[in-house]
Amino acid sequence: MSSAAGGASSSFSDRVLRFLERVEHRIAKTDAEREAAFRLRYDAYARIAWIEPRSDRRLFDARYDNADNAWITLTFVDGELVATTRLNLGTGEGSILPSMAVYADVIAPRLNAGLVILETTRLAADIRVSGSSPELAYVAMRPGYMAAAHFDIDFAVATTRREHMPFYRRVFHFVPWCEPRPYPGLTTEIGCMGMDFRGVRARVEERYPFYKSTLTEREALFGRGGRQAEPGFRFANVAGPGAEIIPSS
Repeated sequence: MSSAAGGASSSFSDRVLRFLERVEHRIAKTDAEREAAFRLRYDAYARIAWIEPRSDRRLFDARYDNADNAWITLTFVDGELVATTRLNLGTGEGSILPSMAVYADVIAPRLNAGLVILETTRLAADIRVSGSSPELAYVAMRPGYMAAAHFDIDFAVATTRREHMPFYRRVFHFVPWCEPRPYPGLTTEIGCMGMDFRGVRARVEERYPFYKSTLTEREALFGRGGRQAEPGFRFANVAGPGAEIIPSS
């Protein structure tokens, strides 16, 4: 990397780190918190015509949002909810992952081989903040990155439109696992990408140090223990039962 490029990267990281001082990440635990996430999703997806209008103005997926392996993340800036994601952790054959509905031929062999996969979906943000603060596109994805470290995953999975794939390649070193396909409930085709987390983690954190986190931070979101289990182990879901940003399905 040239000194000029290195300086630009450092300057951007410093800006995100300053932005991060105003940020709080949480897991949606109450009905009110979950509903706020579902409404934020709807507003983000409806605004870019990814979904058809709905009278209840909420985007809720019972199978994936209520799964035992799911966490719904909330990102606050200055105390205001501005972004959300959903994380599903696959730890063996039969794991509930949204990608299995469309890319089973790509995902199932890896699960069956005992690989641990973390899938991030329903990424959405408040356009009022993301439009004026480009840092949010990076910060909103930080809880997913923290989960990847906490559970010591093998691969992260992202499902996204073709035009958003360069972002995932550039920032996280995702590689395409398949071409975009029709995706249930969305009005656009979505591709599937994978990230070899252990293989690229050092490079990601060297360029974007704001993705580093402490054990205390991770345990506050995802509980103690992390992943030290055989495939098929089911983690306790600390979330309990049941704006445009580089969107993921």
